Amino acid sequence: MGILLDLLLLSHLTVIACGQPILEAPENLTGPWKGDVYIPCTYGPLEGYTQVMVRWLVQHDSEPVTIFQHDSSGEHIQQAKYRGRLHMSQEIPGVVSLHLNTLEMDDRSLYTCEVTWQTPDGNQVMRDKIIELRVQKLPVSKPTVTTGSGYGFTVPQGMRISLQCQAWGSPPISYVWYKEQANDQEPIKVGATSALLFKPVVMADSGSYFCTAKGRVGAEQRSNIVKFVVKDSLKPLDIKNEAPTTTQSTLEGRGLPMFAIILITSLCFIVVVTMAYVILRRKTSQQENVYEVNRAMFQH
Repeated sequence: MGILLDLLLLSHLTVIACGQPILEAPENLTGPWKGDVYIPCTYGPLEGYTQVMVRWLVQHDSEPVTIFQHDSSGEHIQQAKYRGRLHMSQEIPGVVSLHLNTLEMDDRSLYTCEVTWQTPDGNQVMRDKIIELRVQKLPVSKPTVTTGSGYGFTVPQGMRISLQCQAWGSPPISYVWYKEQANDQEPIKVGATSALLFKPVVMADSGSYFCTAKGRVGAEQRSNIVKFVVKDSLKPLDIKNEAPTTTQSTLEGRGLPMFAIILITSLCFIVVVTMAYVILRRKTSQQENVYEVNRAMFQH
């Protein structure tokens, strides 16, 4: 992708300087035997210039042969050998790069990217670029481990996530996942595909992991160890089904701490005692008043 952006930027600057669309492509590149290759070819779109036709040609013996053509009638693959194996990028204006799948050794050759435009005055102009494609039996590279989420290697419990093992080389590439054990024990095998899937991840999945990759040629390669941490931040509350049998169990079920329960109970006790004291004082006062009235009556 970095090469593609560089080519687009260079094409745009060239268009500004020269006033015509100019093709940009690498002089050579290497693809993996039995793998896929992306052959970049780009130009900076220019106002007034309309793309009319794109052709890709391959050098056979001493003559270039058209293997792919895109025009107003659609796409055409001219050689049976390439049918089902190639297609051209068309998602981004100015990108006419070629994807070639399942490379064989005899695919190494000179490839020509050729584009024809209609100019503002109604004429046509054509530009081409030649790229040398080399095909090699590439040993597998050291694999890298990534995750398919923005959490990285620290994730909440209950999430569906996978660890991805990726390597480059001549396919097929086989992958194996291992989890480290305590006390210097041998790592245990936990998977045999490029993706180690957790559905969902639980606390017991925390640990140190690594993967290995083995290609068609070369030795097996091992990734760096990654520390995978599962946190219980999304752990659901443990709600009991039993009905509370006491005031204390009811309050605790609602999540109140013990000191709050004691404080509430004490306040309730103080209120009850105070009310009882007030009522008792009122009754005592009333009785004293009645006694004073009766005594006054007897005195008279």
